[in-house]
Amino acid sequence: MPAKVELRPYAEGDFWLLERNNAPEMTDHLGGPETPEKLAQRHERYLKLDPAGAGMFVVLAEGEPAGLIGFWEKEWQGAEVFETGWGILPEMQGRGLATAAAVAVAERARAVGTRRYLHAYPSIDHPASNAICRKAGFDFLAAVDFEYPKGNPIRCNDWRLDLRA
Repeated sequence: MPAKVELRPYAEGDFWLLERNNAPEMTDHLGGPETPEKLAQRHERYLKLDPAGAGMFVVLAEGEPAGLIGFWEKEWQGAEVFETGWGILPEMQGRGLATAAAVAVAERARAVGTRRYLHAYPSIDHPASNAICRKAGFDFLAAVDFEYPKGNPIRCNDWRLDLRA
């Protein structure tokens, strides 16, 4: 039976989720933890996002925070697309929550209606995130060079979901 999640807009009191997702084991495939200053800047950016459009959301499992997921506008290979990314707390992993959250955030992106495609770019060395993309219905396009965070080159898989399908 698929996991059930709810998404609620990221709020002021959710900074602790950013801190938990900033742990070395959670950022190993993303270039490592961010500095406290960068994390505070990220928090402020998330608070300014309009949850009626692209935004960051808390993943709730049985009403309890389990992690974060979001989608945002991006230009990719000459096209305007949405990008998504997530982080589920270690103690909540392995329950299908990230896959359920990816499906839920795709529905939100579909409802916004301003982009045809939703992309995810997990590291080629991150089997769990690549499996989430596959299970959530994304199509694998290719391995690509990516930069995240800025100045940190990584090799990623480009997964794409057609929001009009």
